Amino acid sequence: MSGVDQLFVQLKHWALARCAGILPEAWQPLVSLLLSIIPLLVIFPTLFAAMVWMERKGLGRIQNRYGPNRVGPFGLLQPAADGIKALIKEDIVPRAADRVVHWLAPVLLVTTAFTVYAVLPFGRNMVVVDLEAGLLFFFAVGTVAELVVFMAGWSSRNKYALLGAMRAVAQMISYEIPLVLSTVTVVMIAGTLSLPQIVLAQSPASGWWPAWFVFTPWGAAGFVLFLIAANAEANRSPFDLPEGESEIIAGYFIEYSGFKFALFFLGEYLSLFAVSALGVTLFLGGWHAPYVVGEWVPSWVWFFLKLLAVLALFIWTRGTLPRLRQDQLMNFAWKFMIPMTLINVVIAALWHWIGSGPVRWLVCSALVIGAYSLLGRGLMRAGRWMPRTYRFAE
Repeated sequence: MSGVDQLFVQLKHWALARCAGILPEAWQPLVSLLLSIIPLLVIFPTLFAAMVWMERKGLGRIQNRYGPNRVGPFGLLQPAADGIKALIKEDIVPRAADRVVHWLAPVLLVTTAFTVYAVLPFGRNMVVVDLEAGLLFFFAVGTVAELVVFMAGWSSRNKYALLGAMRAVAQMISYEIPLVLSTVTVVMIAGTLSLPQIVLAQSPASGWWPAWFVFTPWGAAGFVLFLIAANAEANRSPFDLPEGESEIIAGYFIEYSGFKFALFFLGEYLSLFAVSALGVTLFLGGWHAPYVVGEWVPSWVWFFLKLLAVLALFIWTRGTLPRLRQDQLMNFAWKFMIPMTLINVVIAALWHWIGSGPVRWLVCSALVIGAYSLLGRGLMRAGRWMPRTYRFAE
């Protein structure tokens, strides 16, 4: 099974050996880099098309309606039809827009989304660049998205686009803080910023309890907080206020059409895939099986199965939760998410210093539940959240 597990690594080495007799030796590092990058440029856009189809079908099931069912069997060719439509649609740029910045925004968004994949380990020995500070690199590059969103809204010279951009930037900055803080606990326990090393710290258990970080009190709380913040970072329901159709139409990319609009669409999904893959790496054991007995399955199969499970959770969330108000969105970030992630850092420290045994489970679990209850009650009282009342217009 090691041959199947390292199939893609062996294929890369075989291709490098074939190129060694043809290309100069100075070109070998560049060829090696291209052989690592090209599969990512093929796999994840393909996953984007599959995700769009799965999301439409899933939302159709959740909302008791049909999903795509006209183009191809079961609507499987609908993503291809949408892509062709985006390519042939006219590219309209507002007369007053800053054309250079308007063009750069979607290109930078997709470029940034692809760049973070360089440090994600998709299997054993399957990482483009193994940086010692890979987690720091991921977040440092990811912050460019805020600048890109503002570029798109400002360059459009449209008040709705600018309002959508300001909403999005405020939301992304607010939820990026708990997103980063939720990963601090993993760094504290693993003792490294290298993503492959964090995966190795969650090696399969030989006993009855898995070694994944999510199976600890601080890990479970951190994973939930990470998923919520990632959902907000991706502008997905119930945090899709920058694209509130009833208020600001399409948000910061309202003035984009054709292939540029498709690039924004692609960039958002690529960012969602990247942050989901990061969650799998940090909390769900990465490419590892939960138990040693499951290691016969190739490591990259385990990784992508977990990734698909997290994406299915995001689809389920989008189909079931209503959109928040702007004040609820910001209050939830600053009055619940950030304090909860800071408390979780303290809980992870206690988990480390108390030592093994049932005492630390009791103490850390009680602290997680107590913090959640107190912060939740305080948020409900301060926000004065009332049950929603739906009325027909008279």
